[in-house]
Amino acid sequence: MNSLKSILKEAAIKGVTEARARIFGHVLNPTGERSPHKILRKKLIGDKVLQWYPHDIKKDNPLIMARQEQERLAKNQTRKRRGKGPPKKGQGRQAQKRSKK
Repeated sequence: MNSLKSILKEAAIKGVTEARARIFGHVLNPTGERSPHKILRKKLIGDKVLQWYPHDIKKDNPLIMARQEQERLAKNQTRKRRGKGPPKKGQGRQAQKRSKK
């Protein structure tokens, strides 16, 4: 008799918890396993991040971008003339280490 009472009590509690989860939109996790639900229910913040940072006008204007590219290329050429440019392929640090061995 006692076991029947406990079985009915457990069934009633289980039914109530399932109904509560359905009504309030909760995710029922009776086993306690890890679930991504907590992370997925958070609001997405991408739009807020975009609004926070000011719009970069340089990226829109092709004349400014072209001038910056010309400055970069000129700087690279002067560095190459002084011998400070990047090494040719296969002549960098790793290649020098391999040749010493």
